[in-house]
Amino acid sequence: MKFKKLLLGAHVSIAGGLDKAFARAEDVGCTAMQIFTKNASQWQAKPLGNLEVEAFSNAWSVSVIGPVIAHDSYLINLATPEDAAWEKSKAAFLDEMERCAALGIPQLVMHPGAHVGSGKAMGIERVISAFEDIFIRAPKGVKILLENTAGQGTCLGNSFEDLAAIMAPFPARSFGVCFDTCHAFAAGYDISSMQGYETVMEEFDKVVGIKAIELFHVNDCKKSLGSRVDRHEHIGKGAIGVEGFRTLMQDKRFRKIPKILETPKGEDNEFDRKNLELLRTLAGED
Repeated sequence: MKFKKLLLGAHVSIAGGLDKAFARAEDVGCTAMQIFTKNASQWQAKPLGNLEVEAFSNAWSVSVIGPVIAHDSYLINLATPEDAAWEKSKAAFLDEMERCAALGIPQLVMHPGAHVGSGKAMGIERVISAFEDIFIRAPKGVKILLENTAGQGTCLGNSFEDLAAIMAPFPARSFGVCFDTCHAFAAGYDISSMQGYETVMEEFDKVVGIKAIELFHVNDCKKSLGSRVDRHEHIGKGAIGVEGFRTLMQDKRFRKIPKILETPKGEDNEFDRKNLELLRTLAGED
């Protein structure tokens, strides 16, 4: 069966070939997964060959993994005021979209970027301008998922208003949101209790629209509420705690929305197994 009750997974290594990610994801009990489509620490990557694309497609077709989501390289910064870096980032992001299109991956997660001292308003303006250029050449069928951030340093995206401002000039089909629980908590959105969670989601709905959420990164937070420090912790072991994740996992609005772990994996991915098991228990899955 292609889709099980819950679409739960983790970010999975592509070492040895993109197609190898499916077996790794299945081994820890995933029904969805997130990958990089290239080495995330390098700007350049050789183009995808036909055999590589075919192997990925074949592995996906026989896998229990349903949704596959890609995450772009952390090197990319579409908010930078430095022109050479901005042009390099635009080219790299377009390449990420083209790789997703070739592989049949319909969603690409990205961080809005850092303004590097130019100010939030200018940073958002640069991101919008970058996408105006990118979408002219972008392949069809790949939606961008803007990820909320902790707001560490000069990073944009720690407020829901940042996300809304970036998305506003473009058709709704261009963007969705990847809601990262750790980042939201570190940015000051208290989702650690049912009441707090409901308040935060109500605010998100007013500012962005709840239907924009197409993916969750489910990570607990090592640091305190509003710390603006991005440090992921195992589910229930951080400052968000079990109740916050129980509320999310039992929110019927997001039952069919994939939820992806980005927590430390441990030896032989033991913590992915434990975290996924806990999330299923919190959801009340049999």
